[in-house]
Amino acid sequence: MSFDHPEQRVVSLKETASGKTEIPRSKRWMMQSRAENRSYQIMVAAPAEAPPPSGYPVIYLLDANSVFGTMVEAVRLQGGRPEKTGVVPAVVVGIGYQTDGPFSPDRYYDLTPMPATEYLQAPDGTALPAQGGAAAFLQFIEEELKPRIEREFKIDSSRQTIFGHSLGGLFVLHVLFTKPHAFQCYVAGSPSIHWNRQHLLLEEQQFVSRLEQEPLRIKVLLGVGELEKGHVSRNSDHARELSERLSAHSARGLEVVFKEFEDENHVSVLPVLISRALRFALRPEK
Repeated sequence: MSFDHPEQRVVSLKETASGKTEIPRSKRWMMQSRAENRSYQIMVAAPAEAPPPSGYPVIYLLDANSVFGTMVEAVRLQGGRPEKTGVVPAVVVGIGYQTDGPFSPDRYYDLTPMPATEYLQAPDGTALPAQGGAAAFLQFIEEELKPRIEREFKIDSSRQTIFGHSLGGLFVLHVLFTKPHAFQCYVAGSPSIHWNRQHLLLEEQQFVSRLEQEPLRIKVLLGVGELEKGHVSRNSDHARELSERLSAHSARGLEVVFKEFEDENHVSVLPVLISRALRFALRPEK
């Protein structure tokens, strides 16, 4: 896709005619999923650098309303000096919702493989939104979103990353365990493993059985904030234990890293996790 048409590009981070600021070389549009007619706001930013012969690496970012700008600016700053930073330029594809807030209640449905079995209410006591739509959401990403991105940008299909945090981290693990070939790098920040832990354990067991028959080349980064350790969900412990179990299969093509970020909590961990994820996912090829 060309950014040369004035309706398809943003020339600088400045106030537009509407009074809003925009991110350079970015655009957004709405998409409706064919299977369930759900609405998604897609946000995409492309590097200023020309694509390499193999195409750009790509990062698919969940809950994009919350961290799209953070991710794009980190890629732009670090990708400009890969010899110094260890990060090459990449296309960032954010999947979000039509809201001005950082999160939408719709995420509960899209990011969960099945409804929670233990956590049935929000912290304020209200009922949780509908859940259990992860399979349809993954179908949308694979069959509708990815083909459009690959038509409009030169993408290296061997360097695809998915990044999610909290429920997004749970979705990342669900994709890893059920459709590992969908991406080559998986970043799960503070994953909500507690949401339906027994179901995720079953998916993990099936994934490990598959590894015994079909070795893969996959990178997995699990990141949590140090201050999350005391939470009743025990997700920090669950993520560490998961990394230890998966690391046992390094001979079958898994590169697994667990990182606990000092003095960070469930939300503040995001910027440092993004920076670490870029060096993990976007290393210059040797």
